[in-house]
Amino acid sequence: MTTDDLSTPLGQDAPTRRRRRLPFSGLQVIAAALGLFLLTFAGFALFHQDRLGGEPVARVALQPVTPLKDAAAPAPVDTAKPDEPAMKAASAQPTNGQKTITIIDGSSGARQDVVVANEGSAIGAETTSAVMSGIDARLLEKSRYGMIPVAADGATPFTAYAAGTPAERARAAAMPTVAIVVGGLGIGAAKTAESILNLPGAVTLAFTPYGSDPARLVARARAQHHEILLQVPMEPFDYPDNDPGPQTLLTSQSPEQNLDRLFWHLSRLQGYVGLTSFMGSRFTISDAAMQPIIREAAKRGLGYLDDGGSPRSVAGALAQGQTMPFAKADLSIDAVPTAAEIDKALAKLESLAKTHGNAIGVASSLPVSVERIGNWARALESRGVLLVPLTTAMLKPKS
Repeated sequence: MTTDDLSTPLGQDAPTRRRRRLPFSGLQVIAAALGLFLLTFAGFALFHQDRLGGEPVARVALQPVTPLKDAAAPAPVDTAKPDEPAMKAASAQPTNGQKTITIIDGSSGARQDVVVANEGSAIGAETTSAVMSGIDARLLEKSRYGMIPVAADGATPFTAYAAGTPAERARAAAMPTVAIVVGGLGIGAAKTAESILNLPGAVTLAFTPYGSDPARLVARARAQHHEILLQVPMEPFDYPDNDPGPQTLLTSQSPEQNLDRLFWHLSRLQGYVGLTSFMGSRFTISDAAMQPIIREAAKRGLGYLDDGGSPRSVAGALAQGQTMPFAKADLSIDAVPTAAEIDKALAKLESLAKTHGNAIGVASSLPVSVERIGNWARALESRGVLLVPLTTAMLKPKS
C-alpha cells in the first residue's frame, strides 16, 4: 500500500462512467411534432381546392324526364301508394288547356309526369282525387298554406268523410249509442299507429296539426274506417306557461290573424269531418274570439265537438246560430289515467247512453286508455249499447 492509496478517498479509485445525453429534450420533440402538424394543416388549407370547406357532400344522379307524347289523357300513376302521396307542380307551360304536374311518391320517391287539364276540368279533378287517397277534389280550396276543406255543390266534408253506412245509422237510431273520441294523435308516429290498429273502427280519432307527416297517418286511420277530427290549438288560461304549440289561436290576436292561423291548421291534413279544440280553456269562453272560427268552420261544411273542458264555452250557442253539426262531450274518460278509474268512467258513459239514448266520451291516446277502451268495446253490443262514429252521435237527438 502506498501513500497515494492512503490519501485517496474510498471509491475514488474506480473508473468513472459517463452518461450519454440526447442532443434534444422531450419538450423539443413535442414542439417539433406540433409545428409539423400545424405546417401540414396550413398547407392543406392553402393548396386543397375545396370550396365547401370540408362540409359533407351528397351526390345525386338526375335523370332527364321524358315528356309524355299523349297529352289527350292523363297517364296512369306509377307505383305511388294511395296513402302516401305528394304532388309538385311542374314548370311546364300549359298546352291546349292542359298542364304537366309531377307526382312524387312520399314513400319511395318515385316520380311520374302526368298531363292534366287546368283547374275546373274533369280530367284535373279526377287526377287530383286519385292521388289524394279518396279525398274529394271538389271539397278542396287552395290557400296560401295549401289545400283546405270547403263545401261545394251541396256536399260538405262532414257528410263526405262520415264513417258508417245507412244501415248502421238505422241500427243506431233504434238503440242506445256511445261515441268515443281519442285525441292527441299525429305527433308520435308509433303511438298513433298503435292507436289506429288497437282501437275499434267506430272510435273517432282527433289529430293535432303537428308531426312530421300527419296526412299519411290520417290516410292510414281512414283506411281502418276511423272518422277524423282536427284538433285546433287554442289559448288556455295559463298561456304561455302552458303552450299548445305553433300558430295557437289567441284572444289577443285580431280575427283576421286567428283566421290566418286557422287556415294553416286546416291545410296540415285532409279528410276530417270537423274541428275540436286542443286545450283552449280561455279561447273557447270568448265570444269575440270564437265567433269568427265557428262561422268559418260552418261555412266550410265542418262540424264542431266541444270537449267539455270549459263549462263556460260559447261554442254550442255559436254553432246553433250557424246551424252547423255540433256536440258536447259528456265526460272525460281518462281524467284520472289509471285502469280502474278509466273502467269506472266507461261504465258511467254506458249508463248515460242507456238513460239518454246517446253519450259521448273523450280520451287521450295514452296506452292505458287505448287498452281499456278496446277491452270495454268488445262486449258492448251484447250489453245493448252500440259504439258509433261521432257523426252518427252528433246527428242523433238525446231523449
